[in-house]
Amino acid sequence: MNLIINGEEKAVVAPMTVTDLLGNLGLDQRKVAVECNREIVPKSSYAAVGLNDGDKLEIVHFIGGGAPEGAGPQPNDDTFEVAGHVFRSRLIVGTGKYKDFEVTAAAIEASGAEMVTVAVRRVNVSDPSQPMLVDFVDPKKYAYLPNTAGCFNADDAVRTLRLAREAGGWDLVKLEVLGDEKTLYPNMIETLIAAELLLKEDFKVMVYCSDDPILAKKLEDMGCHSIMPLAAPIGSGLGVQNPVGIRLIVEQTEVPVIVDAGVGTASDAAIAMELGCDGVLMNTAIAEAKDPVRMARAMKLAVEAGRLAYLAGRMPKKKYADPSSPLAGLI
Repeated sequence: MNLIINGEEKAVVAPMTVTDLLGNLGLDQRKVAVECNREIVPKSSYAAVGLNDGDKLEIVHFIGGGAPEGAGPQPNDDTFEVAGHVFRSRLIVGTGKYKDFEVTAAAIEASGAEMVTVAVRRVNVSDPSQPMLVDFVDPKKYAYLPNTAGCFNADDAVRTLRLAREAGGWDLVKLEVLGDEKTLYPNMIETLIAAELLLKEDFKVMVYCSDDPILAKKLEDMGCHSIMPLAAPIGSGLGVQNPVGIRLIVEQTEVPVIVDAGVGTASDAAIAMELGCDGVLMNTAIAEAKDPVRMARAMKLAVEAGRLAYLAGRMPKKKYADPSSPLAGLI
C-alpha cells in the first residue's frame, strides 16, 4: 500500500501499524509525534492503530523540557514566573538561523538563558540519523518553549502546538500567528481565535502580539500567561519603535510582559528592560551577529543592566544643567 508521509509518497508492506512504520523508518517513537489524516495518534495507541492505503501522515520531532535542573529560585534572586515556572534569567533566546548546532549551543550557554524557543518541524524520514537540536541543547538543562513560527492562521497554529504537546508533553507554549510574509506582523484576529482554543485545551499560552495596549489587555483577560509585544518587525534589528505603547502594556498587565522581536543590539535590550518589561526574547540579533557567542554575552549583560536600572529608578529629566558638585565654598 502507499502512504503519504510528510508530503511524500512511500510504498510499504501491509498490514502495518504506526509502531511498525516508525520501526521501519528507524525512528524512536519516544521522540516523535504522529498525525494520521489530521488526527493526532496518541503514543499509547501506536501499536493498535493500523494504517490504510492512502493515509496521510505527519511525523514531527520535538523533545520538551521542564524548568532547568537547579534553576529554582534562590534567596534574594530577582526571578520571574510564567504559569508556575520560575526563571532567573530574563533573556529568552531562539534556536534558529545559526551556522550550525555547535554555535547554537555555545551562544545559548553564553547568554545565560534558561528558556529557548523551538520550532516544530517534520522529521527527515529519508535520513533519520541527521543530528537534532536536542543532541546539542539539552532539554534537561533548558526549558523548551515550542512556538508556531511560520503559521499564518489559527488552525495551523493550534494543530502545530497539539503535535508539540504530544511529542514532548510540554504545555507552556509560544503562540504567534503571522499576518503576511513581508512584515511578519501578528494577525491579531487569528491570534485571538487561536489563543481561545489553546486555553480551552489547558495550554499555558505566551502570546506574540502587536504593541496595542487594548489588544494586549484582551489577551490577558482571556487568560494568556505572558504578553509578548513586538519591539519592531521580526528579524529587523530596529529596536523598540513604540516605547509609549510598551510602557502602557507594562503598566496595565499583571502577567509577565516580554518584548519579542526586533531587538538588534545590547542597547535595544536594555531599553526594553528599562521600560519595565519582565524579559526579552530574541534570535536574529544573536544568531546573525558576526560573533554570536560574544553578542549573546552582551545581551545577557544588557538585560541585567536594564533590569537593575528599572529597579533603581532613573533620575528625572531636566531642561537645564544641574551641577554634580556643590557650588558653595568655591575658591
